[in-house]
Amino acid sequence: MVTIATFNDPAEARQLKRRFHDAGLRADVHNEAPLQQVGFMSRPQANAKVMVEDTDFERAQNLMVEWEATDPDISAALVRCPQCSSSNIEYPQMTRKFMTPALVGVLCALKIIPKEFYCQDCHFTWSNREERTIGRLWHRFFPGSESGTGAS
Repeated sequence: MVTIATFNDPAEARQLKRRFHDAGLRADVHNEAPLQQVGFMSRPQANAKVMVEDTDFERAQNLMVEWEATDPDISAALVRCPQCSSSNIEYPQMTRKFMTPALVGVLCALKIIPKEFYCQDCHFTWSNREERTIGRLWHRFFPGSESGTGAS
């Protein structure tokens, strides 16, 4: 399954899932809020992902374009990359596949590494608000990682 939409609110994601089911597509909601709260010690953002089958992605994408044009609630609630408009977003900006995120999660909680959104399609990182880090150490050692700022 592939991510077709990402929301901050799981209720919005469930509503979109119902719309896909009504249109005859199989969709599922993957909620990462517990992982973000416990594993990454973070306030959940971009945590509710609506996923569709790979074979239905093109049809689902066409429906999303149609629904966003006619329903402002969907487009207002979506979290999108400010660079490529993808909704395939991770927050915080770390992989969920290795043990390393536990260490990075601790560094984020200690505010040594800033928590940012990450687009899995174009690899752009951004923050929707300025979060103070201890001496901004992360950006001191990795100056090119300040990719930009934008609102979700």
